[in-house]
Amino acid sequence: MTTNRRKAPKGILGFPVAPMDAEGKLDLEGLGKNIEFLVEEGLSSIFVACGAGELHAVSNEEYRAMVEVAVEKTKGKVPLYTGVGGNITHALEQAKISEELGAEGYLILPPYLIDPSQDGIYNYLKEIIQSTDLNAIVYQRDNCIFEAETLQKLCELPQLVGYKDGIGNMEKNVEFTHLIGDRLEWINGMPLAEVTMASYVNLGFTSYSSAISNYIPHISAKYYEALLSGNKALVNELYEDVIFPIHRIRKQKKGYAVSLIKAGMQIVGLPVTTNVRAPIAPVEESHYEELKVIIEKALEKYPAKVAAV
Repeated sequence: MTTNRRKAPKGILGFPVAPMDAEGKLDLEGLGKNIEFLVEEGLSSIFVACGAGELHAVSNEEYRAMVEVAVEKTKGKVPLYTGVGGNITHALEQAKISEELGAEGYLILPPYLIDPSQDGIYNYLKEIIQSTDLNAIVYQRDNCIFEAETLQKLCELPQLVGYKDGIGNMEKNVEFTHLIGDRLEWINGMPLAEVTMASYVNLGFTSYSSAISNYIPHISAKYYEALLSGNKALVNELYEDVIFPIHRIRKQKKGYAVSLIKAGMQIVGLPVTTNVRAPIAPVEESHYEELKVIIEKALEKYPAKVAAV
């Protein structure tokens, strides 16, 4: 697919998980239902096989199957982006699969293992970005940390439409948004982005990826609407009742940025197990029960218009 739409999605971005069955095999039917739920709940776009979708742990054969399901479930409804990254050879294969199957673009996750120099980061991203005509979003996290000059140079590539931040270095973000302005769509990719979105909005970040939207999307939407409309009282209530309590659990263990999502989805009755692939560990039973109490109280105080199941 060739696209002339050089725009990144805006608003609350949906990142489905990679559901696994009891044997640890990819559950494509569960993935389809996860995507349908996100689309029905009003998420602005779908990003399949990214961090929450355990890109690090799926084969490219499984990746193709995931993208096929996502194309079918999003076609004509919302933009579809995929995750590509890690091993450069695999990333280029994933980019080709995404183009072949009809995705609108991809989010580029960091390179595998190496802690690269700035010209190394640039070469890695440039090769992936230029490998297709799809839109590309770069992701600052882990071992992919930009200097301003590197990001400015990448902006010379017409396929680049967005920058997602998963580090939270506000000094860098102020500099980047000042230098680059509206050339890129600015996306908050911090774990549990609702915690920090109030700060990001002031810099011109209009989009974020929401982990809790996989199970309580109406609360994420309620929070963002309150934030943009200046309803500080409701923002503070949602922080106190839902966002901070979930965030406190998420910080208890590495990997909870992924596995806690699956736990939340199971709690609200969506068809997903809590199984994850190593090296991510599943949610501990005590944390699962804590999350269940938070979600039940949240749904009682802030009921969804329709049931999650």
